Amino acid sequence: MAEASLISRFDALLSDLDGVVYAGPHAIPGAVESLQQLSALGIGLGYVTNNASRSPAQVAAHLRELGAPAENHQVVGSSQAAAELLASLLAPGARVLVTGSAALAHEVELAGLVPVHSQDEQPVAVVQGFNPEIGWKDLAEAAYVVSAGALWVATNTDMSIPQARGIAPGNGTLVAAVAAATGRQPRVAGKPEAPLFHTAAKRLGAERPLVVGDRLDTDILGGNNAGFATVAVLTGVDTRDSILAARAAERPAYIIETLADLYRPYPEVTHEDGTYSCGGATARVANGAVGIIGRQDDLNAWRAACAAWWAATPDAAAPHAPKLAWLDH
Repeated sequence: MAEASLISRFDALLSDLDGVVYAGPHAIPGAVESLQQLSALGIGLGYVTNNASRSPAQVAAHLRELGAPAENHQVVGSSQAAAELLASLLAPGARVLVTGSAALAHEVELAGLVPVHSQDEQPVAVVQGFNPEIGWKDLAEAAYVVSAGALWVATNTDMSIPQARGIAPGNGTLVAAVAAATGRQPRVAGKPEAPLFHTAAKRLGAERPLVVGDRLDTDILGGNNAGFATVAVLTGVDTRDSILAARAAERPAYIIETLADLYRPYPEVTHEDGTYSCGGATARVANGAVGIIGRQDDLNAWRAACAAWWAATPDAAAPHAPKLAWLDH
């Protein structure tokens, strides 16, 4: 009997976008084909994104252009999660100051709330999301309402966003400006908080979703916060080394090279007397270093190393890279 694939253990895949499905304007090799295989297996697919400036329909259209399966309802952005969070905390028809895009105001409306744009309209809450058009007056308006004690929700707190010309300030920097002015902190709907993932799973009716992402600090931490299984894919930001060094809260349950690995059996990690084995590789921790018997280009060696190091440092509050001693077979 053939071993079951990794994805067969789950009823849905909740996928990040940048670094998982595409890098810049182009699809990551093999990613689209891997996503296309899910429906034949009866496995749900949702896309989770912190981007609050594009509507789900715009994101879905972009994904379809790349050839990926994407209906509008499969895309869950932090603006939707923020609107749902507000709707769960406010009375229907409550007024919400929108410091963000038209797409965000639309989500607030869909959630049964009334978007407004000034303190004069007596909002009882503020929702703040990214919009490149935001200026000082918008941030001041938000600060007036927040400092008066209103409920304050941020779609996400990403400090930077990659642009063609380099790294630019993200929504987190604009949220930080209001926080600095008011001395308050918002509730956050997007990654790495749980609401975005719970919203996506609920929409798919998924009970055992697998969260896949390329970033430990947003995707993996967020999936872990939501109580879901997580898998780190090595096609984006984080690497074998940074995953090994991860703090406890950001450690994935699984590590794969590409999305195609979802369709392969995942090798079991076993341990005996402090030696962790995966595939043909083994690892053990001694004197704060990890001794690995295996090849550096074999992911199983890294899986064994992670298991050994993480068992030795179960409560790591900060990233910490061990010394590695590679011993050949």
